[in-house]
Amino acid sequence: MQDLEDLVKGFQSISLEEMNSVKLMNRIDTKFLATREQLPAILAQLENCYFVQELQGSRVARYLTQYFDTPDLQMFVAHQDGKLTRQKLRTRIYCLTNDAFCEIKNKNNKKRTKKKRIPIHPEQCLHILDFEEIREFVSAKLHYDISTLVPQVHNEFERITLVNFGKTERLTIDANIQFTNPYTHQDAQIPELVIIELKQDGNHPSFFKKVLADMRIRPYRISKYCLGTMLTNPNVRINRFKKKLRYIGRLTHRKLIS
Repeated sequence: MQDLEDLVKGFQSISLEEMNSVKLMNRIDTKFLATREQLPAILAQLENCYFVQELQGSRVARYLTQYFDTPDLQMFVAHQDGKLTRQKLRTRIYCLTNDAFCEIKNKNNKKRTKKKRIPIHPEQCLHILDFEEIREFVSAKLHYDISTLVPQVHNEFERITLVNFGKTERLTIDANIQFTNPYTHQDAQIPELVIIELKQDGNHPSFFKKVLADMRIRPYRISKYCLGTMLTNPNVRINRFKKKLRYIGRLTHRKLIS
């Protein structure tokens, strides 16, 4: 399988500083599921229209994410029950720079995602609620009793970030996705799966959307937190998600559900 760095070596690069105008913290997200086999063909068509983010000489970044939830997984259940207004709490480490953040993602009933975050120390990521400043941030922004929150699924992946030449949209391409559950001691990997997310200020025309439409790759809503929970916790109820798991199984030629 071709290395991710090799797949984007022909792109023009953009620095992290130049990316500041394309943060899109209040945005519309559109997700797509593809395979590693499809990725070279997708990227080949984007090379003359998109920049690739480059940092410290690397165009592929490794991310470590820790999700938090209540012991009875109320944030996961909100997805399971199809609630349009949802929240997620996570910490994330950007391995290239060792920067870390505590992040709260809010999804509203208009399908907009608003993300709030504060910088933290990487060593705080598993114990954010032990620190007063972080507790105050979480308590002010999250609609859950923070005294009940505990670490849940841990997620690792590699990311390619693209920005269109007009700097109106951003693409994140996540591959080599892995999950670990500290309570069940189960882990899961789906190396064949690629999750692509288009981030825009509004639902505007996009060359990227046309490329995927021509390849018959349609938008598909998926949460890495929910996916990781289902794959590493046999005790969760997955009725609403069975169709998604079967689809991912067919796409990746893996049996994810009996």
